[in-house]
Order: sequence, then structure tokens, then C-alpha cells
Amino acid sequence: MTHTEQVPAASRLFASARLGGLELPSRLVMAPLTRNRADADGVPGDLMAAHYAQRASAALIIAEGTTPNAVGQTYPHIPGIHSPAQVAGWRRVTDAVRAAGGRMFLQLQHGGRVGHPDTSGHVPLAPSAVRFPEPLHTPGGLQDAPVPREMTEADIRSTIADFATAARNAVAAGFEGVEVHSANGHLLHQFLAGNTNRRTDGWGGSVQGRVRFTVEVVRAVVEAIGAERVGVRISPGASVNGIEEGDTEEIYPALVEALAGVGPVYLHQVHADPDRPLFGRIRAAWPGTLIANPVLSREEAASDGGKLRGERLLAAGADLIALGRGFLANPDFVERLRTGAPLNELRPEFLMYVQGAEGYSDYPALARV
Repeated sequence: MTHTEQVPAASRLFASARLGGLELPSRLVMAPLTRNRADADGVPGDLMAAHYAQRASAALIIAEGTTPNAVGQTYPHIPGIHSPAQVAGWRRVTDAVRAAGGRMFLQLQHGGRVGHPDTSGHVPLAPSAVRFPEPLHTPGGLQDAPVPREMTEADIRSTIADFATAARNAVAAGFEGVEVHSANGHLLHQFLAGNTNRRTDGWGGSVQGRVRFTVEVVRAVVEAIGAERVGVRISPGASVNGIEEGDTEEIYPALVEALAGVGPVYLHQVHADPDRPLFGRIRAAWPGTLIANPVLSREEAASDGGKLRGERLLAAGADLIALGRGFLANPDFVERLRTGAPLNELRPEFLMYVQGAEGYSDYPALARV
């Protein structure tokens, strides 16, 4: 199917689906999107509640990466889920989304080496003492990343426990479940990748050693809140945030097989490409729901909103399609795709990561007559 072909009127994108115990009105999921709109203490406020409630027509909203503990914070104004105030703030968000008819999971994201003491108050932790290669945004501006502290066995065990506590906090905040973030160069992905995990103990070295941290985090979260409330995000082959996996074709089948034994309700693959053999191998190895995120460019998102890419992924075996940029610019994105209505133009990139409503909650919905 090319970008010039029309999507069939009976497109599976708009068919209902099930995710564990949830009934979903379509197969179009809002991908987790970092927007830096929490307050300085990581507490979501009214602006975030309004933004997410506007997008409640998504089949499922996966809320942005949210830190399970203080040391895991990546950048300023990233939300957390480890303090009572943060839990209360997220409860206001989920209440607003539920009142608008929506459903939400919360992504749990620990930055690992992607962090700075001026932001989090802590020296970042990582599998190995390998510095992040780029400057980091901090409250005082761009700064060189510090060398992270290599995690001890006690650090590893306490971080796993923090993920489980964060999952319980998310349920208390009104989320239907959580997505464990093992992608895009953050802590769990750092354990998977050869260039950031140089350990020689049971948490590194072999493929089985490097997948162990992700599997144990997911196991703890499943035990805390139940398998039907837990998803996992992966990004095979992604080089974002300085990651070089080295053995992508070996590590992901092993990871997926191990995760299948733990039983989370979904696997969320970023940069999903139906023409790549690894996508087929992951689909064959994963017994549950597969969410595929093709990660569209600005131009692709504007041209067809991801409909055609989504159709191809569904035909290749995906169950749900996660899109980001389309939901950024269109609070009623599903309706626009269903009816063929024009899409809003995405505002400049810098507006994604600043405070305020501009480029966030001020995108217009379709006029109602």
C-alpha cells in the first residue's frame, strides 16, 4: 500500500478491540509523549489534565514517561509518581480523562545515565559508569552530563522495588495500568545495550544477563498490580540517547521470549517496520497484544496521519497502532482520520518541551455544527 492509496472505509484502525479487561473503541493508541508540563516538583496540574482530557477519544492514552523515583528524573518538569503530591496530581488527570470517556496507562521511565544532579538532586545511576555523550537540559541550562555511578546489587534491587511501588501508586492515581519503559536509551535499555552495559556479573555480559534487569522489573510490576495492567515498551535497533546495542537480532527474541513467560498484557514496539524481518520474529514470539508504533516524521504525520502505515502494520500482525505527532496536534485525531478531515499543522518543535498552553492544549478541535 502506497501513500497515495486510500484506506478502506471498513478500516480495522477504527474497529473495536480488547486489551486485557479493557474494551477499546478503536485500535488507535496515543503514544507516550514527553512534554515537560509538570511543575518543578514533578506534579501534574490543571494544564496536563486539560491536555489529556482533550485527547480522550484515543483508544488508549499512554501517558508520558514518568519517573518511579527521584534519581530517575531525566529533565526539568518531568512528572513523577513517587510522592503523594504527584499521585494526587495524576489523579486529577485520570479523573478528567475518565469523565471524557477515556482510558489511561502510565509509562514508568527511569532515565539512568540520562540525568543530572542539578535536575534530580542525585548523581545518576546506570548499569556501568559510561557518560551520556550529549549536553543535558538542566534548570540552569545545557550542561555536560556527569559520569553516572555504576549500580550496585543493592541499587538494582531497590530500583526494581521502586518500579513496583510506582505501579501501585499509578493504580492509586486512577490509571488502568502502566507501561514499563525499556526503550529509547533509558535505564532498562541501557542494561540491554552493549555500549552502556559493561558489567561482568549476572546483570551483564551475555544476552541472558543483559535482558535480566528488564525481565525482573516487569516481573515485580506484574506481581504488584497484575499482568493485565502491565505493558512493556521496546525499541529494537534504536540509537537514540547514544545507544549501540550491538546484537539487536539476538537480544530481542531472547527478551521477548523471557517477557512472554512473565505475561504482561502487551508489548509496545517502537520504530515498528513490517518490512523488517525482526518485526515478524517478535510478532511470532509474542503471545499477547502487540502495539506497533511506526514513529512518523513531521511530514508523514501531516500527509496521512499514519493511517496507511497503521494499515500495513495491522496486516502484518499488530493488534493496536500507537501514534504520537498526530495526537500532539489534533485533540480529535481519531475522528479526523475516520472522516478524512484535514489535520492541524504541528507547531514548532521547541514548543513541545516548554511550560504553558501554547503548542500543547491550544490546538483546535473540529468545529461542531
